[in-house]
Amino acid sequence: MNEYRQSDNFLHPSSMRVSKDPQWVTTVLGSCVAVCFIDRKRKIGGINHYMLPYWNGDGLESPKFGNVAILQLLKKMLDFGSNKEDIVCKIFGGGEVLGEQNSVFNVGKRNIELAFRMVSDLGISITGSSTGGKMGRKIHFNTGTGEVLQKYLVKSTNKDKK
Repeated sequence: MNEYRQSDNFLHPSSMRVSKDPQWVTTVLGSCVAVCFIDRKRKIGGINHYMLPYWNGDGLESPKFGNVAILQLLKKMLDFGSNKEDIVCKIFGGGEVLGEQNSVFNVGKRNIELAFRMVSDLGISITGSSTGGKMGRKIHFNTGTGEVLQKYLVKSTNKDKK
């Protein structure tokens, strides 16, 4: 088993990382989603972290949006030498962590649905996922092996602090 060390490679929202060299990449997800691609043949891995499902064409085309982030991640993987048929995927996040008053927007659910639909439409196999629920997640993704370590995040309330 790979030894886990705290990652210096923190992935912020609206960004992605692709690497030919094995490294741990860490990100924290609430309603956001991370799509992890791994080319097991060439040991190339990539991860994105998007906040909203769809870019509507107005303003800047940004990886803040899932429909942009997933295609950009695939393009970067191909630019690094991957073949699409050798890439598999894992999907994380999409929790409804904002509370009942915001559940009308269903951002987490819509982010999840987009990820599964786009990855499937691209013909990429989904080999693992941990999505939805009411808690956030902290994930550590190994770009060389595709291994993902996950920890659920418990939200503290002001009532807990006395």
